[in-house]
Amino acid sequence: MPVYQRDDVRIRYEEVGSGFPLLVVPGGGLNSRVANWQSAVINAMEEFKHDFRCITMDQRNANGGESTGPVPAENAWEAFADDQLGLMDHLGIRQFFFMGYCIGGCFAGKLLQRAPQRVVAAVFCQTVGHRPEDPDVMVRHSRDNWLPGFRERRPDVSTETIDAYFHSLWRVQPDFLYSVPRAFIRDCPAPMLVLPDDTISHPLQTSIDVASLAPNAEITVFPWRDPPELKARTINRVRRFLKAHLPR
Repeated sequence: MPVYQRDDVRIRYEEVGSGFPLLVVPGGGLNSRVANWQSAVINAMEEFKHDFRCITMDQRNANGGESTGPVPAENAWEAFADDQLGLMDHLGIRQFFFMGYCIGGCFAGKLLQRAPQRVVAAVFCQTVGHRPEDPDVMVRHSRDNWLPGFRERRPDVSTETIDAYFHSLWRVQPDFLYSVPRAFIRDCPAPMLVLPDDTISHPLQTSIDVASLAPNAEITVFPWRDPPELKARTINRVRRFLKAHLPR
């Protein structure tokens, strides 16, 4: 698979289809990687390859992926955005759609903040969000599902760096999307479509808040995964939403 290299960051990515670019990020928390599309609720690389130039990537240091880089002790969301925007620069892409699953909702918020002239529209699918009644749920998720595998590959990274990384991700801004404040989403004019979920790490309230605050946001019915006919209509709604916002 192709690789984009920038200094000490190495990003493995994949492309399929043609047309206006759509950067899609699968779920999996810190283990967000290309292989996760096979079990995703919607395999965006398959569903939208006839409509758009679909681009996806292994996120930095995801277990089972091939993207590597330093573990940022500060500004961790900025580091992920650097990787994603750097990949778009590498591919010669200026403007693009973004669709993020799970942790990808946090990525979407940060990309909209960092590159408002580049992200034409964003889809939040089952976004991660803060739970006031269980504020450390994402720290636990990261320790249980990402840290052991990472430790095997990178025993050189100190416990202090890992703790600072988790703090930057999940505790610096313990509210809402983690990556951006509510005030930003409230003032963000970009078109957004929200596909809600309701699990421990995907609070329904976060999806409702995004859709309620953003001035140009839409939200689908919930639940939308079953029956199959409803899921198919939801996929078509994503397609229509993105096509409606193609730059003229």
